[in-house]
Amino acid sequence: MSWYEERRENKRTEAMIRREDAAAAAQVRIAERQAAAQIQRADEQARRAAKEQAAAARRERRAAMWRGLRVWFGRYVVELLIYPIALLSFALAAPSMAAYGASVYGSALGGLLPGITELGMWAFAIAVVIERRRHPDRSVWGLVAGVLVFGAVAFGINFTHGLTTAWDHGVVMGTASIAGVVAHQLTLATAPKSGQQRREARIERAAARKVARIRKAAVRRAVAEIDADGSARLLYAPGRYSITRRGLRPATVPGLPVAASTDWDRELADLLAITGTATATGPVPSIEDDQDRGDSIEGGAVATLDHGPDLHESTPNRPVIDRKPGRSIEQLRAELAAAIEAGTVNPTSAESIRKTLRIGIARARQLRDEHTKGGRK
Repeated sequence: MSWYEERRENKRTEAMIRREDAAAAAQVRIAERQAAAQIQRADEQARRAAKEQAAAARRERRAAMWRGLRVWFGRYVVELLIYPIALLSFALAAPSMAAYGASVYGSALGGLLPGITELGMWAFAIAVVIERRRHPDRSVWGLVAGVLVFGAVAFGINFTHGLTTAWDHGVVMGTASIAGVVAHQLTLATAPKSGQQRREARIERAAARKVARIRKAAVRRAVAEIDADGSARLLYAPGRYSITRRGLRPATVPGLPVAASTDWDRELADLLAITGTATATGPVPSIEDDQDRGDSIEGGAVATLDHGPDLHESTPNRPVIDRKPGRSIEQLRAELAAAIEAGTVNPTSAESIRKTLRIGIARARQLRDEHTKGGRK
């Protein structure tokens, strides 16, 4: 190869290298432009996403604010309706009372009169609301009495002020002064309780009143035990009682077991009170020895509270105890057997049979004897 051809070949090679370098540089520039465009698009997307998120956050805040306002308005709608009336009432009454006080007292200190007439009743009215919301079960009768007293004072003074012009002015000024407090107490000062809670509260109050009456009657009926040192304490007769106008009366509860009593003194006193035989003219109930009837404790005889055989005939005016008249002896035997099986009666005690079956003592004694002896009369 000649020198000229070699030179031309070198130039061709250099040109190819330059073209390849230019193509590579162009590819690099294209890649850089594409990367820059992609970065720009990503930035724009990020900015749009941030704007959308910010807008969504603003919308959510506005929606939350409106929801909160709706909830607040829904919760305090009564207050929003009543307190403007209260402000109008105060705005009408306070300046006139200040002027009236200044004219009555003859000094600027008389302008403090609304502090007694208007602020006084409003202080008690707001105190009623706060106390009932903090302590719904606590009595607020003292605060309510304060509202009534100061409201009467405000009405009276405003009415008197209006009478200096005409009687209708007095009525208008007196009514305007207490209108806000009246509306406030009628709507906001009531206890925040549902209908069911109010019904339950009434039942609880009725139960508390009955318990108080029963305890009072029990105190009247109680006896005193005095110790050697002179101290005294009240003794009560335990049991089940119903309250009547005359006091406590022994009662039986259907469905509850009747246990045999061991308080013989109390049983005897109750029996004497029921039959009315412990009088100066009537016969005294006898205490029968039931050793032959099987009533024994450790082989000894136990005294029962049953009357003698002639008690029923000797006291024709004794109160009727049988609540289900017309039952035959066979029906009573069947009821006694059912009660024995259920365990609600002591078949060896005529008093337990009498209370359970609600029959006379004579029939109760007869059923007791039949059960004890194992035969029927």
